[in-house]
Amino acid sequence: MSTTPMKSTDLQALEPKASEFSSEVTARFAREVAKYPNDQKQSAVMACLSIVQQIKGFISPGDELFLAEYLEMPPMAVHEVSTFYNMYNLQPLGRFKINVCTNLPCQLREGQTALDYLCKKLDVAVGGTTKDGLFTLQPGECMGACADAPVMLVNDRTMCSFMSTEKMDQMIEMLRTLKVDGVQS
Repeated sequence: MSTTPMKSTDLQALEPKASEFSSEVTARFAREVAKYPNDQKQSAVMACLSIVQQIKGFISPGDELFLAEYLEMPPMAVHEVSTFYNMYNLQPLGRFKINVCTNLPCQLREGQTALDYLCKKLDVAVGGTTKDGLFTLQPGECMGACADAPVMLVNDRTMCSFMSTEKMDQMIEMLRTLKVDGVQS
C-alpha cells in the first residue's frame, strides 16, 4: 500500500466557465426566445445553439453552460440537445463539414462507397479533418433524400444529390476555390 499522500483535486476548476457573448449575439438569442411564451423559453435551445455554431463554428461546454443559464434550464438538458443532433459540432472542424448519408437505403445506392472515395481523395479518416483544416468528413444519418443517393450535406446547409465520383471531384475543387470574406480558403 502506497504511503504517498493523494493530491486533492479542485473539482470546480474542472467545470466549464460560461462563455461570454456580445450584446448583438444576446439580442439574437432574445429574438428567438421571444417566439415562445415566457414559461417555455427553453424551446429556443436549438435556435440558440445554431446561433452559437454560426458564430464560433462549434459549441463548447462553456457555450452550453451560458445557454443553460440564459434559458433557465439544466446544463445537462442543453448538452442532451447538442449531442443528440449531428448538426451541432462539439469541437472545431474544418472549414467545410461534409456529411455523407450512410443509412441503409443510401448504402444500397453507393453511400458508403462515396464516403470511402472521399476519405481516399482527401486523405482523411472518417470523422477526421484534412491536414490543411479545410474539410471534415463524417457519416450522416438519414437526410430524407434516399432516392437521390449518394447524398451529402455540406456545412449542414447545402444538399448534394446523385453524387458520382465526377460530381464529388467537382464539389471538392469548387469548395477549395471558394473565397471566404474575400480571402482565398
